[in-house]
Amino acid sequence: MSTYNPHTNENDIFLNFKKGQERAFDFYFNNYYSRIVGFCIQFLKDEDKSKSIAQEAFIHLWKSKETINTPAGIKSFLYTSAKSNCLNILRHEIVKQKSKSIIIHNYENQLNIDILESFKFDSATLSELESKINHCIENLPEPTKTIFIKKRIENLKNAEIASILNLSIKSIEAHMTKALKYFRIELADYLS
Repeated sequence: MSTYNPHTNENDIFLNFKKGQERAFDFYFNNYYSRIVGFCIQFLKDEDKSKSIAQEAFIHLWKSKETINTPAGIKSFLYTSAKSNCLNILRHEIVKQKSKSIIIHNYENQLNIDILESFKFDSATLSELESKINHCIENLPEPTKTIFIKKRIENLKNAEIASILNLSIKSIEAHMTKALKYFRIELADYLS
């Protein structure tokens, strides 16, 4: 593969690119690929996805070469294409996270409903149950105990707890699921 002489006029390279010369395409690829990858990594924090987006941007550039009117348009085209694909990936990740959070939230709610529906109270067992619940809370391991208290007693949202404890929302959800399973086992005598 031959490369362009450093003294070659960029307008000549651009005109050759517009004509479909692969050597001209290689010139732009060699000049911009690593920059586009670095740009994407800033947002995606994933080198493989960033490389994939950069490659897609260059494929899109090659297919759209007739629509670009100036040498400066190439850089703009590549960054715009990469930005658009990064945004699409980030939006998709948000949807996936929301979906996972909804599933976990629904599971937690169903556990709560199952536990509450199975309670049968009389005045004697109510104070006994309260004592048992307090004992269960005290015996939860950390950070599950702290998370449970913040969620169920202080009524904080998962995102607030995650921020306070410097943990991920997924971690908060996992600890809550663990706590609820523990309660279901420990309070089995009170459940029908």
